[in-house]
Amino acid sequence: MAMLNKYVEKIENSSVYDVAIKTPLDAMPALSKRLHNEILLKREDLQPVFSFKLRGAYNKLASLPQDRLQKGVITASAGNHAQGLALAAQKKGIEALIVMPTTTPAIKVNSVRENGAQIILHGDTYDEAYEHAHQLASERHMTFVHPFDDEDVIAGQGTVAMEILQQTTRPIDAIFVPVGGGGLIAGVAAYFKAKSPTTRVIGVEPEDAPSMHHALAKNDRVVLDQVGIFADGVAVRQVGAEPFRVAQHYVDEIILVTTDEICAGIKDIFDDTRSIAEPAGALAVAGLKKYVAREKAHDQQLVAIDSGANINFDRLRHVAERAEVGEQREALFAVTIPEQAGSFLKFCELIGKRSITEFNYRYADERNAHIFVGIELSRGAKEKNALIDRLTHGDYDVTDITDNETAKMHIRHMVGGHAESINDEVLFRFQFPERPGALLKFLTHIGQHWNISLFHYRNHGAAYGRVLVGLQAHASEHLKLMEYFDSLGYDYWKEDDNPAYRLFLGKESNPP
Repeated sequence: MAMLNKYVEKIENSSVYDVAIKTPLDAMPALSKRLHNEILLKREDLQPVFSFKLRGAYNKLASLPQDRLQKGVITASAGNHAQGLALAAQKKGIEALIVMPTTTPAIKVNSVRENGAQIILHGDTYDEAYEHAHQLASERHMTFVHPFDDEDVIAGQGTVAMEILQQTTRPIDAIFVPVGGGGLIAGVAAYFKAKSPTTRVIGVEPEDAPSMHHALAKNDRVVLDQVGIFADGVAVRQVGAEPFRVAQHYVDEIILVTTDEICAGIKDIFDDTRSIAEPAGALAVAGLKKYVAREKAHDQQLVAIDSGANINFDRLRHVAERAEVGEQREALFAVTIPEQAGSFLKFCELIGKRSITEFNYRYADERNAHIFVGIELSRGAKEKNALIDRLTHGDYDVTDITDNETAKMHIRHMVGGHAESINDEVLFRFQFPERPGALLKFLTHIGQHWNISLFHYRNHGAAYGRVLVGLQAHASEHLKLMEYFDSLGYDYWKEDDNPAYRLFLGKESNPP
């Protein structure tokens, strides 16, 4: 109880409201009706910097003695913490220096600059910016303000929980909290377990950035080899020491969600509030929906924290593209049909009155045709499985690619026939830090050593570009090829066994 009492006192005495606002706890009527529970959304996207991070940053500054404040503060951040600390320092009238990775989107850099902070762009990753910021803090005698691994920052974030309990009269059955470094969930968990111990405190992380999930499972702060960057606000390789300590005692569980489920959560928030959450901001809603489905929960009061709305506008096309899949309202299939008159008509008859959302096809040979098709669903996975059975019984070969990331990210935009004349093709998917000239640099590195036989590049306004590349390399060269990729330092995945590639782009002589 000593830990709880300490945090309750620090939270209730936090100085956040000089700059932060008490955000509303809004009902989500459409989602509540659909899930048969009362769903409430804590609107931290309405803070002056469109994120909860302002609370912890300001509370940390309020705890510092005047002599340290006068020397200024410094941090490393690619987003919301940077904006929160910049505004907090401006309010205090002190110097703030923010070290940001060179890959940080311009919208976030400009927002920090507009709030009066100095900016240094350094390194491709947060870790590189973090090390440089610590070096500068030592050289300039500035106070480093950690984004999450600090008791005063945690206490500032915990004021979110205090407000929620002030805004509700009915007992809350569960609260869902997005997790990156762990500062927010540590503050929320400590306050709820002290004031509402029966409430389940549930963290939500992306499947490709499960730092807290893995840490709690292994009872140790693991360091992830790599993290997904779609939900960049929570793309943290290792949770903080103090948040982990609190979570070990007071967090009930961590739920993992997919990119598609996050996109569906963004759409749910938009449908009920006409606001647009950033991917990290929609994590809690995505996790809440997964929890309700798993537990078959009904007539409960459930709260999700919308942690922020700092999303680049051009990322919305990716969100819209993936939301229906995440809601299980669309399925994607690769279907082989005979290359003969009437085969497409028969295929449509088997589908029935369902809407076809996408149909990609190009003639390849006289025998069979491979089509990339999207089909609208009304009853989720059960209907999808029944449709697969129906098509299979109609003598069509069907491959479910609804959860195939390469198919959704790249191949759906590339269906154009097989490359029968290409030999020894090997396929890789890359993501690399996005900046002016990054694509040219990537091509220069790769193209100097092997012939590029296929190339598809996508960037959705995020900090990382995504590439699908085919290279001609004999099997004897594969080890050398992958050693070379390792030396480049980019995250990559080998994809030439991907069924979507085999069906639509690879040599037909090499079936899946």
